[in-house]
Amino acid sequence: MTSIKPRKAVQIAEHLEQLLAKGHWALGARLPAERQLAAQLAVSRPSLREALQQLISKGMLESRVGGGTYVLSTKPIGFVDPLLTLFRENPEYRFDVLEIRHALEGNAAWYAALRSTDEDKASIQACYENMMQLHGSLDPMNEARADATFHLAIVEASHNLVLLHVMRSLFDLLQNSISHNLDKLYTQARVFEPLSQQHRELMDAILASDPERARQAAEAHLVFVEDSLKMIDADEARKQRSLRHLSR
Repeated sequence: MTSIKPRKAVQIAEHLEQLLAKGHWALGARLPAERQLAAQLAVSRPSLREALQQLISKGMLESRVGGGTYVLSTKPIGFVDPLLTLFRENPEYRFDVLEIRHALEGNAAWYAALRSTDEDKASIQACYENMMQLHGSLDPMNEARADATFHLAIVEASHNLVLLHVMRSLFDLLQNSISHNLDKLYTQARVFEPLSQQHRELMDAILASDPERARQAAEAHLVFVEDSLKMIDADEARKQRSLRHLSR
């Protein structure tokens, strides 16, 4: 019995999904123009267009009229949707994600310091420099996305595929559920300066192949991020109370 080959658009969609899962395009990034992407993949534009629609229907891509196609998620949104809904209804659960990051990223940094290749280290350094260059941009979420890309480059350098997929899921959740707080991390000098120093220390520890120093740097960084987000939450709560008081 002759096996039936998947339709070309399905094959293209699967390939694009693999590229997204591997971080070929960062969250929020714009995909190349349709003509350019079709040429890169050596496929027809109609087949590519159909494949893109499949990923749009999965919640992985977003098409903006006159503005191209953008990355919304590195996996089908159904994978994280139940938790995303929970977080929007119960904001305090966001900190559960940060607690999990403590356990996972400390280990990821440890293994990255042990296993990272010269190529991995160059990627981590490039991600760090990009993050620094984006500071002060008109959209602070660009810097937040660059921050996630930096941390995911470290996870990739751990060469643990399961850990990488788990961390991608967590970053998708964080960026979808607390974007209104993430952007504020990069607009306050009292927060940005320590963040910058912590990222530098984390990178330097991995470049120096010092696993214990890398683990400690990752864990110290996450404690600071959690404390800073709680501080922002508290500031927002005070502002809301003041507004309610003035409206009476």
